[in-house]
Formats: sequence, structure tokens, C-alpha cells
Amino acid sequence: MNTTPSIAEQPRPAAVRLPTVEVTIPVYNEERTLPRSIQRLLRHIETDFPFPTRITIVDNASVDATWDIAHNLALYHPAVSAIRLPEKGRGRALRAAWSRSEADVLCYMDVDLSTGLDALLPLVAPLASGHSDIAIGSRLARGARTVRGPKRELISRAYNLILRATLGSGFTDAQCGFKAIRRDAARALLPAVADEGWFFDTELLVLAERSGLRIHEVPVDWVDDPDSRVAIVPTAIADLKGVWRMLRRRFSGHDLVAVAARGALDAPRGFEWQVGVFAAIGVASTLAYLALYSAMRGVAAPIEANAAALLVTALANTAANRRLTFGRRGGRHIVRHHAGGLAIFAIGLAITSATLAALAGAIAHPSRLEELASLTVANALATLTRFALLRTWVFRDTASHPPLTKEHA
Repeated sequence: MNTTPSIAEQPRPAAVRLPTVEVTIPVYNEERTLPRSIQRLLRHIETDFPFPTRITIVDNASVDATWDIAHNLALYHPAVSAIRLPEKGRGRALRAAWSRSEADVLCYMDVDLSTGLDALLPLVAPLASGHSDIAIGSRLARGARTVRGPKRELISRAYNLILRATLGSGFTDAQCGFKAIRRDAARALLPAVADEGWFFDTELLVLAERSGLRIHEVPVDWVDDPDSRVAIVPTAIADLKGVWRMLRRRFSGHDLVAVAARGALDAPRGFEWQVGVFAAIGVASTLAYLALYSAMRGVAAPIEANAAALLVTALANTAANRRLTFGRRGGRHIVRHHAGGLAIFAIGLAITSATLAALAGAIAHPSRLEELASLTVANALATLTRFALLRTWVFRDTASHPPLTKEHA
């Protein structure tokens, strides 16, 4: 009798959940540009963008028909929503949209779509995969193609040079209106960002760097909008005031953002997550250890080759587990974490050295294969010990993170 279930009865594999994306578009008196830009963005998302996406228009107190247009677009397009704010400010618009969003990845772009939309997927992909925490479009990175006047080009390069010289920033383009951030990173950083205007981007990025978050840069094609509403001189003055404020805060000892951000981002991982990631790192570490041991065994005795191979892989193992298994980022407690890792290394060294000594006592001249087999078993025991000690000792939750409010900013 055939007991094989029919196709309809066979269990189907669970669907893979794609990360959700929300694109925020701040607007002020954009009645002419807004309709065609939203239609163009909708077409791109429907045909060339693989992630479930929502567009949120944030109107910053427009005095023309912008809000009516935004409201109507939200009524006619299920993927579009609209928010109206009583005050101006790009930072204020992004804070309002990002604070209430439940999307996994939060983006924003200028309403004129000066940045080519083909860069949207490269912007979002590193965040969706977990590779990075923030992604920024850059008009100054290698591979970017920019069409704009010499005045704006000079101001942009001078501004980013000032950021490097004063705040030590490592990113190339702070003010390109094309950025994305993971929701958890946004929730951690937003309380520490004081600016509500154009300096919002710069402040967010600098605080992210100081918190040890990973920033990915995407070279973009960018065409200057001749109808731009940005007042260059007042904006430049406001930005320089923001730079001075951040410098003063840092050197006065009130730069607490790293503590606050890590407090939100370094939450302990669940046990199942820790076991799975630790096991994957453990397999990679064991293979690397065996390869190093085999290579060094040709020029060193078993005990010395074992110690050297174990030390190298233990350092890499601690670094990988610190970030991926236990979610610790940046420089906070890094010395203590690696000191604990080295202490556990000593335990692993004792286990594997004792195994080699026992093997030499049992077999006069063990083969290389017998050595590797014995060390694989010993490493399995050392790995279980390592996981228990990393979880209960090295990366235990001992620090309390004080909340950071705008009063600190």
C-alpha cells in the first residue's frame, strides 16, 4: 500500500521572512516635485526592489499644497503614509518617522531623488544581512559620479574635511540625503541626537562611530537639483555650530553616547542564538586550529605547535564570539573580555597538552593522524568549557547603562 502523502498533504517549508524597509521622505513646500517623485519611487520598489517596503512622507509645516498632495497619495497608495509636523527640520522629520516605525531597516532620501535609485538595494542589503548597522550614500567615495556646481562641490569637501580634522570622522560624506539605519541602532542613538535640522545626519553618524557601530558607504550617482531649497550659508553656519557643540561636549566629559548606545545594542542574546552561533564559530576555529597545528608540527614539537595554534585561534575566537554570539561592540570592556578569553585559553591549553602527554604515554610514536584525532576530542571538551565560561563569566551582564537624555547632549 502506498503511504506516501500527496503533494497537497506534504508539509511545506516555512517561508523565509524578508526584512521590512521604510523609506522616509521629508518635505517642505514641494507641491511640484512630490507627486512625480513618489510615483517614480513606487515604480522602482514594485519592479526592482525585493524587500517589503513602505514610503512615509513627512511634511514639515509646508504652506503650499504639499500636505494635501501627501495626504491624497497616502489615500490612494497602500504602501504610502503621511505625517504632518507643525515645525520645519529634516532631523525633526526623521526622528518622528523613525521613532514610530516598526520596519527592520529605516531609510531616508531627498524628495528630488537626486541620488540614483539603483543605489537603494546596495544601501539596504548590508543592513538586511546584518553586516552593518548604518549605510550612507557617498558622493565623495571612489566610484561615485556627481553632477553639481563647483561651489557646492567645494563646500561639501571642505565640510567633510572639517569633520575629519575636528571630530575624527571616518566617513566621507555626512550630508548626502540618502541613508539607512537598522531599527535597533536608531532606537539606541536617537535619544542622544540633539539637532533637529540639517546637522542631524552628521551628529547621528559621529555618535554611531563613537559607539562602535559599523557604517557602510555606497558610492552613488548624484545629480544636483537646481531648485534645491537648502540655504547654503545659514545651513553651513548651523553645521559649524553643531561641530563646536559636539567638540565641547566630548572634551567636557559629557560624551555619554557610547555607554547609552551600547546599553541598547549589547543586550544579551537568547540562549538558542548563542548556542547556534557559538557552534558555527567553534567549527571554524577547530578547523583553523587543526590546520595551524599541522603546519607548525613540521617545525616544532607537539606541545609547542599546540600552544601556538591554540593561542592564535583563541584570540580570533574570542573576538568573533564577543561580537556575534554575545553582541558586544566597540571598545567597552574589550580588555577585560580578551583577558578572560586568554584565561580560558590557558584552560584549553592544559586540556589539550594533557591529552598529548597521555597519548605519548600510551603510544611510543603516535602518528600525525592519531595526534589530530586526540586533539579533536580534547578540543570538543575545551569548547564546552569555553562556552560555559564565556557565557557565565566573561560576557555576563555586570554593567548597568545609565540612560542618556538630551540634557547630556
